[in-house]
Amino acid sequence: MSGATRNVAFKQFQRALERWPKDPLRPDCQLQDVLAKRLEKDSILPSKSAILSSASREEAELKQANALFSLLENRYKTKYRITDHLLKPKSNPTYYTDIIRELEEAPTRSWLTRVAKKLGGIVRFT
Repeated sequence: MSGATRNVAFKQFQRALERWPKDPLRPDCQLQDVLAKRLEKDSILPSKSAILSSASREEAELKQANALFSLLENRYKTKYRITDHLLKPKSNPTYYTDIIRELEEAPTRSWLTRVAKKLGGIVRFT
């Protein structure tokens, strides 16, 4: 594998990891940490893929770095727009907005609030 192409892929991965947002729900398990450990190894691809030629390994590493940037830049969100019809189903129009609100509130909840929410989900009065 040529050092120049490998160096380009490595730099792209590092740039993407620097820009990747932190996960507030799981502060002890971040995607950046997992991918950084992967980069520390000699190869970005698993060692079992020794069947691949040098050129195909370089190409695969660059594709992986490009895939990471495509997620960072929301390319798929802009390419495949979601309509209001999908976001507000007739059976429960506030379903997705409720999920987003819960995800935003979850990291700041106290222990007592989490227990109360859990008990409220278990016991429902209809």
